[in-house]
Amino acid sequence: MQAEAFSSPIFVKRATYIVQEIASLADAIDFLEEWPEDCRNIIHETALKACYDAYDGRKPLSAARQAFQGFVKRVAILEDPSSAMQWIGACKSVTGKV
Repeated sequence: MQAEAFSSPIFVKRATYIVQEIASLADAIDFLEEWPEDCRNIIHETALKACYDAYDGRKPLSAARQAFQGFVKRVAILEDPSSAMQWIGACKSVTGKV
């Protein structure tokens, strides 16, 4: 699968304290394919189709990114990038030493 990078990553909430970075078309397709079948709807289907169309060269990468962002926004798991970066920065500064 192509690893075409998005112009900027999209951050999604996987759980209360878990944020996942979606940085490429492959990441978006994997995320959408893993979405529970009983929670899928027309917006999910549209986002997945847009991603596959971009993968096949029938749509621009920006259209796939926009469709994916619309989906995660609609299901209320879109995370503000500045909030996600604060978590990433905090995690990297921890040394793990006791």
